[in-house]
Amino acid sequence: MPVYHAPLLQIDPKETRRYAGLMNAKEFDEQMILDACEDGLLLAEPRGIWTLYDYDCAAQTVAAEPPFTIVGKKIGAHLAGCDKVILLSATVGDAIEDEVTARFARGEYVSSVLLDAAATTAVEQIADGMEKAIAPQMARAGYGMRWRFSPGYGDWPLDQQPEMIRVCHCKDIGVGLSDSSMLVPRKSITAIIGLYKVEAGKAEHATPKGCAACPKTDCPSRVTKTNG
Repeated sequence: MPVYHAPLLQIDPKETRRYAGLMNAKEFDEQMILDACEDGLLLAEPRGIWTLYDYDCAAQTVAAEPPFTIVGKKIGAHLAGCDKVILLSATVGDAIEDEVTARFARGEYVSSVLLDAAATTAVEQIADGMEKAIAPQMARAGYGMRWRFSPGYGDWPLDQQPEMIRVCHCKDIGVGLSDSSMLVPRKSITAIIGLYKVEAGKAEHATPKGCAACPKTDCPSRVTKTNG
């Protein structure tokens, strides 16, 4: 159960703009976004944890103790051909969420929304950093990695979060569930990464990634391709 403590050196303002739903707001004050990113850096308490498990692809079962059977056709297809998986969790802690709430209570609505977006960006960056740190270890063992897939994507139900909390050992980094089964701290994630044996000359299995895997086409933070 390696714990990830790498520092968060910056928060991407472009991603913060996207999570704030401002991709088409070209006249929005960029300095406000930069300030939110800077505040987020000061408040974030980045932590992560991951565990490697054997995986039964046909039964969609993670060989934890007790075993964890994953529900959903899309997640099953995404992990097709994998014989191991990594279960991971990442968080930016409580302080940043407390400040988001405090700003909203003071009527600082724009600042609150931007800081919330910066926190979302930060936790995704922590997970990205974990993937980059894990990939060389897996490559040395002859494995490639699929992109991470979280409960709530596609048809993988959120009601499997309690099992994700268990198999990810989330309590070791202070991540749990609220009474309504939401992750606490709120700016936290759980995810699975499929591992497949790399075979020379064999094309890798591919599935839609990110926004392309999500059916919600009216999301304000959705990334769309443009020509030109």
